[in-house]
Amino acid sequence: MQISKPPSPPPAKTYAAVLTESRRITPPASREEVRHLVFRTDDLSFDAAVGNCVRVMAPGQFGNAHHTRIYSIMDLERRGNATEFAICVRRCSYIDDFNGEEYKGVASNYLCDMRPDDVLAFAGPVGYPFVIPEDKNADILMLGMGTGIAPFRTLIRQIYEKIGGWKGKVRLFYGARSPLEMLYMNDENNDLANYFDQPTFKAFQAVSPRPAFDAPATLDEALEQNAAEVWEMLQRPDTRVFIAGTGNMLAAVDKAMVELAGSARDWASLHAKLRSSGRWSELLY
Repeated sequence: MQISKPPSPPPAKTYAAVLTESRRITPPASREEVRHLVFRTDDLSFDAAVGNCVRVMAPGQFGNAHHTRIYSIMDLERRGNATEFAICVRRCSYIDDFNGEEYKGVASNYLCDMRPDDVLAFAGPVGYPFVIPEDKNADILMLGMGTGIAPFRTLIRQIYEKIGGWKGKVRLFYGARSPLEMLYMNDENNDLANYFDQPTFKAFQAVSPRPAFDAPATLDEALEQNAAEVWEMLQRPDTRVFIAGTGNMLAAVDKAMVELAGSARDWASLHAKLRSSGRWSELLY
């Protein structure tokens, strides 16, 4: 998952990593290409943990040496004298505001076009806003869109594989254009199915009613359909709310929360309380 606003200044140290695997995790029938990339670095000074981020240094344009973007580390393994880490990348493009023409995203297309044994320049690690609470009774509410699922996949795996015995509710609300684009929840890759039998975990999917017309996923409707439980979780003093995905998803989240609260004023009051207590975190791109 790419993050638009780096959480910290670029570190001085630059590393090299070899691509060992590039796997498409959206079905061929999907118009969205999202890839799961695995890299290996032999530099033992790269000291990262799952949940940190790396700053990818793609070839630059217009006289710049590099075009940098931040991606969250999803998997990380120490293998002998090497470190392997994985990132999730969506091949993207953008419309130029000036001339209206469509251009390929520099970093995402560079990464998606890489082949095994290609070498990546990167820096890091840098911080990560989604901190798992120490109290296993704490509730966690995750709201994601698109490649925003990447940090949540990491978080869910840590909770149930590394920590274990989680007693609080863990709820994931995830939106995508269609079922084909439900990352880590489709026929190409269904990693999250490994946790559906956990008594404290539930996942809710929201898809676009008209994907051909780029209608947004109905994340707000999914939240409203589970209004009682979501509102109950938001009232608890130990609940954490994590949001990851495109910036425009906040409008849908805010709409749903106003409905849950009963008024814009009541939601604004609770929202401010969640933010001021450090229990509301966003990772948007």
